[in-house]
Formats: sequence, structure tokens, C-alpha cells
Amino acid sequence: MYNYRNIDPEKCEFVDITDEADLADNERLFVEVENIRVVVFKIAGELFAIGDVCSHDDGPLGEGDLEEYDIVCPRHGARFDVRTGQVKALPAIVDIPSYPVRVAAGMIQVGLPKES
Repeated sequence: MYNYRNIDPEKCEFVDITDEADLADNERLFVEVENIRVVVFKIAGELFAIGDVCSHDDGPLGEGDLEEYDIVCPRHGARFDVRTGQVKALPAIVDIPSYPVRVAAGMIQVGLPKES
């Protein structure tokens, strides 16, 4: 899967998620953006967004334990870096989507690639 955090923000459409004050440090927020399930994390004051899907079996990932910057799949223990979507441990072998996040006018926004 493509790591969307690396794409030029000019090639993204940013969608408002919630007021920045609504997401405290070390919390997560589950949202659906254009039929894509996304989990937004605030860790040490930084925002990260990943697809809420484990690449091992397409199960939900966002409810898993967070260990530093790694999320552990609650179903089979696959591990992913929430900063990049990179797979860190089996049984998954494919990265998950990660998306750029920004704050604009006090709103948390997630960037999705623009349609070509």
C-alpha cells in the first residue's frame, strides 16, 4: 500500500476531522473519510493518521495497543508504525496506508490523494 504521508500536500485534498482541542495527547479518534476508515492519533503532541485496517486479514487495527509509535493488531499481533504505516512484525507483510495530517484554523485535517 502507498504511504500517503510522503506525497506533496499540493496533491492532497484535506478534509476537516475535528477541532484540535477535541483530541488530547495519547488519544485516538476513529473517523470515516470518503468511505475510508481512518484512525487519528496524537502522540507527544504530534498528529498521525493511518487506515483502520490490518493488512494481514483486513480486520480493524485502531483498537490495538499503542506501544510508543507502534500499534499492535488486536487480532493476531501484527505491528505497524503509526508515523509511516510500515509493517514492523508478522503475520503482516504489507504496509498499511498512512495519511498526512495538519492543523488549519484550529481544525485537524487529514489529507487524501486528489483524484487524477
